[in-house]
Amino acid sequence: MTRGLGLRSLGRVTIVDHSSTDSLTAQRFRRMSGAGSHSLPPVDLAGLPPGPKWPVLVQSAGLLRFRHWFHPYLRRKYGDTFTVRLVPGGRPLVFFTKPEHAKEIFAGDPEIFHAGKGNGILGPIMGEHSLLLQDGADHKRARKLLMPAFNGHALREYQSLVTSLAREEIARWESGTEFRSLERMNALTLEVILRVVFGVTDEERLAQMRPRVNATVEVSPAILLGWGYPRLQKFGPWKRTVQNQYALDRLIYAEIRERRSAADLAERTDVLSRLMLVRGDDGQDALNDMELRDQLVTLLLAGHETTATALAWALYEVGRNPDLLERTQAAATNGDDEWLDAVLKESMRLHPVIPMVVRTLMKPATIGGIDLPAGATVGPSIIVAHQKSENHPDPDAFQPERFLGQNPPTNTWIPFGGGVRRCIGAGFSLMEGVAVLREVFAAYDVTAVGDDEPKVRNITSVPRRGARIRVRARSFTG
Repeated sequence: MTRGLGLRSLGRVTIVDHSSTDSLTAQRFRRMSGAGSHSLPPVDLAGLPPGPKWPVLVQSAGLLRFRHWFHPYLRRKYGDTFTVRLVPGGRPLVFFTKPEHAKEIFAGDPEIFHAGKGNGILGPIMGEHSLLLQDGADHKRARKLLMPAFNGHALREYQSLVTSLAREEIARWESGTEFRSLERMNALTLEVILRVVFGVTDEERLAQMRPRVNATVEVSPAILLGWGYPRLQKFGPWKRTVQNQYALDRLIYAEIRERRSAADLAERTDVLSRLMLVRGDDGQDALNDMELRDQLVTLLLAGHETTATALAWALYEVGRNPDLLERTQAAATNGDDEWLDAVLKESMRLHPVIPMVVRTLMKPATIGGIDLPAGATVGPSIIVAHQKSENHPDPDAFQPERFLGQNPPTNTWIPFGGGVRRCIGAGFSLMEGVAVLREVFAAYDVTAVGDDEPKVRNITSVPRRGARIRVRARSFTG
């Protein structure tokens, strides 16, 4: 039998039709729209670090839509610590930009420094069981259950399939053509998620899931802001987003139901199958269908476009420098994964995909000598940390050498966050990225086309013009 689909008290039930999956989706939207804002105490704004006096909606839009200008502007104007007020309710978000402050936040007591509430804007899509939204004992339990699917042994088993998918993708590229590398990397990392994480092999279901997943990833900042106002879900783009979630949930729950009864479940190595085999203390399934759905969508949103964007920027940056291209091609040919790893990490530094890491204080706390009240949200700015010259000399230059044989000073390179909440898929992302770079540069000369800059798409930042490149098949003489 299938583990209960709703709250644990609902017991064991089996999904049998769309009406049951639709009811679960409806429950999630009711519970998670505006999640987190009503359970927090009022915040005393007195004594908080300075910040803009603009209307709350303007500050929220600046933070989401114009982050690459907004973060550095606020640091220049207000110093290393500043406050932004956000919808709904004008709740404060206090930014810290020194590595020692980031260390304090990452090392904070997880019972006080809650990450889940800070990520509440993603609740309607990810669900209450999402690793990114859980805190305290619930988060500790979920992370423990998911961790075996991302340990070193598991990553080595995933690598061959990732490499195979990368080869299939680049085999479709025509020598001499020019294209938006972000589009191709998105297509590739989507296949990795669907096949390696979800474990979907049926081509008909893959064809159904691809557009639904893309529509989920491409949610705009306006849609995210709208979750604070549940009535908007009845109108326009918010309504279409909800409808897409219903459709995607039906497909995911169908895959979960069929996988549980698969004869070869114990032999399968994809992430979903591994999670289904995890057992609780009572010997029963540790994760029910709703929990599996929420974790799969979390891995999708956290690991699809983020990795694709880092790869697109890496192709673009290497393609701008002939010497860098030559060294990277040599690394791909000779199996120098250390250099390819450095290229990927430098891409993540120079072009951060996620702008910040946040924690919401459940009790008063002191950070950097500043006393902060319960209910305030705090966090380091990834954008500022990666741009500061005291953290990274010549920060505007693309220099993979920064990561050769060393890492930058602690808490100055934080694309995966830090502490007990460091991204569980960090190792998977780096493994995937290195495998893709190896296949691309072993096969092609890559040249960047035109200039590019970041633009905001949902919670991520992507190349505005898609990181255009031209590829030409390498010629080997001997």
